Amino acid sequence: MHRSEIIDRIEARKKPWDMLFIGGGATGVGGALDAASRGYDVVLLEQSDFGKGTSSRSTKLVHGGVRYLQQGNLPLVMDALKERGIMRQNAPHLVDNLAFVVPNYTWWEAPFYGVGMKVYDMLAGRYGFGKSKILDIPETLEHIPTIQLEGLRGGVVYYDGQFDDARMLVNMVQTAAEQGAAMVNYCRVVDLKKDAEGMVQGVVAHDAESGKELSIDAKVVINCCGPFADDIRKMNRPDAQPMIAGSTGVHIVLDKSFLSGETAIMVPHTADGRVLFAIPWHDKVVIGTTDVPVAAPALEPVPTMEEIEFILENAHDYLDRPPTKDDILSVFSGVRPLVKAADDANTSKLSRDHTITVSKSGLMTIAGGKWTTYRHMAEDLIDHAEVLADVDPQPCITKMLRIHGFHKHAEKFKRLCCYGSDAPAIEDLERSADELRETIHPHLDITMGQVAWAVRREMARTVDDVLARRTRCLLLDARAAIEAAPKVAGLMARELGRDHEWIANQVEEFTAIARHYTVGGTGCLTAPQDSGAQP
Repeated sequence: MHRSEIIDRIEARKKPWDMLFIGGGATGVGGALDAASRGYDVVLLEQSDFGKGTSSRSTKLVHGGVRYLQQGNLPLVMDALKERGIMRQNAPHLVDNLAFVVPNYTWWEAPFYGVGMKVYDMLAGRYGFGKSKILDIPETLEHIPTIQLEGLRGGVVYYDGQFDDARMLVNMVQTAAEQGAAMVNYCRVVDLKKDAEGMVQGVVAHDAESGKELSIDAKVVINCCGPFADDIRKMNRPDAQPMIAGSTGVHIVLDKSFLSGETAIMVPHTADGRVLFAIPWHDKVVIGTTDVPVAAPALEPVPTMEEIEFILENAHDYLDRPPTKDDILSVFSGVRPLVKAADDANTSKLSRDHTITVSKSGLMTIAGGKWTTYRHMAEDLIDHAEVLADVDPQPCITKMLRIHGFHKHAEKFKRLCCYGSDAPAIEDLERSADELRETIHPHLDITMGQVAWAVRREMARTVDDVLARRTRCLLLDARAAIEAAPKVAGLMARELGRDHEWIANQVEEFTAIARHYTVGGTGCLTAPQDSGAQP
C-alpha cells in the first residue's frame, strides 16, 4: 500500500499483466481481489481515490433487497442474501446485524408485510440474520421510541446487515494487495492500446502525482467504472451505444436523537416508488434514498433541494420529532450504475443484476449489480476473464477469504472497531506522540493518529481521502469536517513531504467539495444536474 513503490513496480513490468482493471470501486476492487487470490498477475488503476464514487455513497446496508422481493426477483434476492452472509463471515469487523421495523398504520399492513418477511427469512436459509416477527404497539415502541404515534397499529421486525462501505472497500484494497495485486489510485486511463488487428492489449494511463504517462500491457482489460463505464466503452469505440442509466440516490444525516435505540425503520413504499430507510449509523441517523434519473455521472453528484425535501417530507410521517433542513448534519449523493432497459425511463424498476459484455476488440465491461453481491459478481467476471486472457483456469477462493482487518470481536476496540485487527497498531501509534492522541475536532471522534495511519497504511493522498472515506467525518458532520481540514492537511503535509502551498490548496479543494454536503452551501441545486465528467 505504498503508492510510489506500486508505480515503480508498474513501470518496471516487462511482460503483460494477466488482467488489468479500470475502476477502483467495489466492482473493480472485488474483481482484482478475486483474480489475485487465484494467482494471476493483476493491476488496478483508479482515476481518483478508491471508492470516491458510488461505492462510498450507499445506504450502508448489506441486504437481500426487500424491494426486489416486492418485484418478484427471487433469484437476485436469494443471491444477495447468501452473499450477505458471506460478507459477515469474512468481514465481521465491518458487517453487523441490524433490526428493521416496518411500522404499520393500516389494518392490512401487519399481515401483508409479515408474510413478505417470512418469505425473506425462508430465502435466506442458513444465511439468515434473525427471524422476523409481527409486533404490537408496545413492542414497536420498545424498538423505536421515537416513532410517530398517531395512528400506529404496530409493526413487523426483520433483520438485515449494515456496514461501512468505504472502510470495507479500503480493507478489500489491502486484501488484494496482500494477494499480490498492484492497486493504485489517482492514475487515470487516458487511452486504450490496440494491436495491429485492433484488439485491446493494454492502456495508457496518467499518474496524477508525478505527471508520468504509463504504458501498460495486459492480456485482458476489464472496464469496471460503474457510472463511467460508457466513457471507457466509447474510448474503445466512439459510436458505442450507452448501456448505463444513471440514477441519483440522496441521503441525509441527522443527530442520533431523531432515532434513539439501535433499530432501523423501513418504509416499503414512498411517492417515487423507493423504499425509504432511517438507519442508526456511527452514532448518527442516515435517512434515504431517492431515485432520480441523471443524464451524466459526476464524481461529486450534487443533491437537489427537491430530493432533500422529499426525504424530509417522508421522514415527517414516521418520526415523532420531524426533522427540518436546519437539523441536517450532512447530505450526500451517489449515482447507481444501472443497466439500461428498452423503453424504460423509470430507474427504480431497472434490474440490479449485473451484466458482463465483451466488445469485438476484446474489452470486457461489467455493469450493474449491487454492493452486497460484489463477491459473486467478481467470481462471475473472473470466470469469463480467464477465457479471454487465455490463462489456465483456477478455482475461486473468495467465499472463505478473510478481508483485511478480520476480527470476530472487534467491538472490544470501541471507537476503533471498524479497523478490526489493525486497531491495536493504531492505538500504539496514538501512544507514540501527544499530537497523535489529539482529536481533529471537538465534534468528531477521530484522532490525528488515525489520519497518520490513513496516510501511512491506507494510501490516503488528499484531505478528502481522509475525511470522506478513510474516516467518515464528511458524511457525519460536514461543517465540522470543513473546520478540521486545516489541522488534517498540516499533518498530512508532514507525512507526505508537502509544502505550505499544498496545505492551502488542499484546504481550499476540500472546502469546495464539502459545501456540497451542507444544506444551504454552494451545492443543493434546485434541479437535477448534468455533468460531463469523464473517468
